[in-house]
Amino acid sequence: MRYEGMIYRPPSEAYSYLLQVTVGCSHNKCTFCSMYKDKNFHIRQMDEIFEDIELARKYYPHVRKIFLCDGDALCLSTDKLLAILGKISETFPECERVGVYGSARDVNRKTDEELRQLKAAGMDIVYLGAESGSEKVLKAICKGATREELISAVRRIENNGIMASVTFISGLGGRELWEEHAAETGKMLSEMQPTYASLLTLMLEPGAPMREDVLSGRFELLTPEEVMGEALLLMENTNVEKKCIFRSNHASNYLALAGDLPRDKEAMMAQIRRAMDDAGMLRSEFSRRL
Repeated sequence: MRYEGMIYRPPSEAYSYLLQVTVGCSHNKCTFCSMYKDKNFHIRQMDEIFEDIELARKYYPHVRKIFLCDGDALCLSTDKLLAILGKISETFPECERVGVYGSARDVNRKTDEELRQLKAAGMDIVYLGAESGSEKVLKAICKGATREELISAVRRIENNGIMASVTFISGLGGRELWEEHAAETGKMLSEMQPTYASLLTLMLEPGAPMREDVLSGRFELLTPEEVMGEALLLMENTNVEKKCIFRSNHASNYLALAGDLPRDKEAMMAQIRRAMDDAGMLRSEFSRRL
């Protein structure tokens, strides 16, 4: 269990064994993100990865879930991923799920057959940061993927039997693009039909390039009340057909929302409206965290 630099994982992987197979992020250009700015991207040697798996077996008597770090481990070749998954299956036969971060680029350059092979080998969930359904916002944040590429990636993940967990970020369009960001993100979610979707709220840590835009006045952050209005518009434009587990209860959010779409859509919208009328329901800036 050797790690290089700060390690990040999705909230739902809090109790997973974290196995670092890549270091940093191969894209590393998103303007809102500071997570991997201190790392030079590289792929770890396979023998080191295997050694870490064997070392973890000595420490952990039971491992139910494993998450492959860093930022986009799905960029590895399918052969390497299958070898890692095979080693995991051999060493941790009790493991029920392996998860990984993946970009639209990573997903779309793999064939359907490769995705099915990864599923059969134990990869059960891919976490993908879509951030926004607006082409303007995606370009502004240097996402490195178009709206259509993001939708295609999520649909291909789901169609090949793997669960997709997609993240969007409230406030990412700023005051200038908030309506487009909200409406187009709701429509994107509807087209993607992921198993899981989560909505975080923009927070800019030191090292995030967008932070300089805020300090200079080029980008205007939304107020908590405006964030609620944006969330309501997003929800109004969301119409999924199959069950989607929706969460907006991250520490960055002003208001905690949790429900299944489409079943709980109206209830969550009613909760947002109540918060718009009662600011006391909103989390304070001091209490927000990434």
